[in-house]
Amino acid sequence: MTTSSISPGQKPKLLSVLDGQTAERPPVWFMRQAGRYLPEYRAVRATEPTFIDFCLNPEKAAEVTLQPMRRFPYDAAIVFADILLIPQALGQKVWFEAGEGPKLGELPSIESMAELTGQAGQALGAVGETLSRVRAALEPDRALIGFAGAPWTVATYMIEGGSSDRSGARTFAYLNPDKLDRLIQVLVDATVDYLAMQARSGAQVLKLFESWAEGLSEPQFERLVVKPHTAIVEGLRAKGVTTPVIGFPRGAGTLVETYAKIVPVQGVALDTQASAALGQSIQKTKTIQGALDPLLLRAGGDALLARVDQLLEQWSGGPYIFNLGHGILPDTPIAHVEAVLARVTGK
Repeated sequence: MTTSSISPGQKPKLLSVLDGQTAERPPVWFMRQAGRYLPEYRAVRATEPTFIDFCLNPEKAAEVTLQPMRRFPYDAAIVFADILLIPQALGQKVWFEAGEGPKLGELPSIESMAELTGQAGQALGAVGETLSRVRAALEPDRALIGFAGAPWTVATYMIEGGSSDRSGARTFAYLNPDKLDRLIQVLVDATVDYLAMQARSGAQVLKLFESWAEGLSEPQFERLVVKPHTAIVEGLRAKGVTTPVIGFPRGAGTLVETYAKIVPVQGVALDTQASAALGQSIQKTKTIQGALDPLLLRAGGDALLARVDQLLEQWSGGPYIFNLGHGILPDTPIAHVEAVLARVTGK
C-alpha cells in the first residue's frame, strides 16, 4: 500500500514534510478545523439527532470535512469522526449529553471485546466511506488525514464512563495492572484494524490522539503511551500499511523527547507548552507539528501574529507542520483563523 496514488508532481506538501523534507513554507492544518466555529458546520450538525449518528453518516461527515477546505487555504483535511467510535465498535454504549460531553455505559468484558478487535474497521466502515468521498472531492495537492484515539486516552473514557480529571483511570491502572494491560492490548488490536481500513479508504496520513498523556509518571508513560503507540505502528506496518503516522502525546512535557526517540512515528505533534529547543531537538530525527495556543487564536490581535511569526522562525529550519497545540475552540472568530493562515501561507 502506498501513502498516495497521486503523481510526484501533485504530492501534497504535508507528505513531503513527513518524509523529512524542509518546505519553503510549512504545510498548515488545524485540529478541529471542521467544527462549531463555522456556521456551515452548525447548519449540517443540526440535521442529525445525535453526535454519533452524525459521525457515522458518510455524506454529512464528508461535507463538514470539506467545509473548511473550501473556506481556507489548509494543506490537509482531517476526516470528521470522533475518538470514541472504537468503544462503540467493541460493544460499549457511547452517547453524548448536551453540555456534558461523552457518556459511556458499563465496560464490557475484556473477552467479549477481544473477539471484536479484528472487526473494528468493518464495524466503522462508515468512516471509510467518508474518507473515500472526501478523497474523491479533494484537490490532489491537499492531503487527507485519518485518525484514532490512542489506547490510553480511549481507555480512560471507557473506565470512567465519560470526561473527568482522569484520576479514576490512573488509579485503576495502579490497582488493576493486568486488567488494564489486557484492555490496552484490545484497543491496540482494534486501532490497528481501524486505521488500516482508513488507509485503504484514502487516508494519506494517520494520527494518534493521546489527549490525556499528562500527569503520567515516566514508567506509566512508557507502559501506557510509548509501548501501545509503538505496537500500533508496527501492527500497521505488518499489514503492509506504509502510510505515515503522526503521534500526539499531549501534556507529556519533556517525556515527548523519549516518545520521539522510541516510537516509530514519522511526525510528533507538540502541545502549547513545547519550547523552541524541544522542537528543534526532535526535528533532528522527526517532523514536528504544533504548537499554537488555541486560546491565543481565539483572543487574536498583535500577540497572535507575533506568536505565529515566532513559531515560524524557530522551527521552519527543519521539517515542520504548522498547527495548534490542541483543537480550535467553538467561539473562535473566523477572522482570526484567516489572519493566521494568511501569515503562514501568504494567501
